[in-house]
Amino acid sequence: MDLTRQLKGKSVEAVFKTKIEENKVFAYPIELKLMSYFIRRMIRKRISYVEDSFEVKSQESLLKIKPFLITRKRVSRAVRKTLRNRAKNWIENYIAERKDNEIFQDILTNKLQKNLSLYLKKTYPLSLCEIRFLKIIRELKLEEVPKIEKKEIETKKVEKGLDQMQEIEEEKLKKAEQEISEVQKKAADLEQNIEEKPKKIKKERKKKIKEE
Repeated sequence: MDLTRQLKGKSVEAVFKTKIEENKVFAYPIELKLMSYFIRRMIRKRISYVEDSFEVKSQESLLKIKPFLITRKRVSRAVRKTLRNRAKNWIENYIAERKDNEIFQDILTNKLQKNLSLYLKKTYPLSLCEIRFLKIIRELKLEEVPKIEKKEIETKKVEKGLDQMQEIEEEKLKKAEQEISEVQKKAADLEQNIEEKPKKIKKERKKKIKEE
């Protein structure tokens, strides 16, 4: 169980396998599990959650992984399906290029989750992006190891200080700019009407004089 501040209260349970190498004992993670009460604490009203479970090959082993996503607002079934499929494809590509210890380390340091959240943001912004479960099922044979293709997984650097509050402020700023442009347009239309009104009155007077 996590007894440090590294996971910031995530409540993760881990299982390790110990090996003796050169008269020294080393521990290697074989299973990570995010506790259910942490997930229940993160779920709110008027949101949607997406979960999945599938097997994926790393450079060493066959892994079972269960991602868990929470959207900021309630979304349709089509959006949830798109998030699920895109998350699965991204995770498969990410894990296929890495060894087991690196994968576990990336999850514990939240590196994998941050990159995945940024990738899925194009589809719909998330309030939570976590790996609920990860376990090594068995070691792969040499012919089963996936070949590393020369392509980069789409990732973005996380800017310091970029959080939900900043995004809300950006949305407010865009809304304010839109309101200002609408007010300016109304003012311009009103000014044009004021300028055209005397001309219109003169034309009407001339028309009346001719009729008389």
